[in-house]
Amino acid sequence: MSSDEILVDARGHRCPVPTLKLRRALEAAAPGARVRLLADDPLARIDVPHFAAQSGAEVLERGEADGTLTFLVARPAV
Repeated sequence: MSSDEILVDARGHRCPVPTLKLRRALEAAAPGARVRLLADDPLARIDVPHFAAQSGAEVLERGEADGTLTFLVARPAV
């Protein structure tokens, strides 16, 4: 994780909480900011990309390790 990323740890929460936490972090972040979401709810695989597409955000990275899903999402620059 890079120092310019905002970390949102939503592990232990079920849908829709991880996506809601991501939305709040993106709304509070500066334009162009990047938020890394950690989630362990399998539905996040579907919910996060769908939310990003609806909100104009961009999923830059997706990963999974030891049951934790990670998403790096960029807030639109404008």
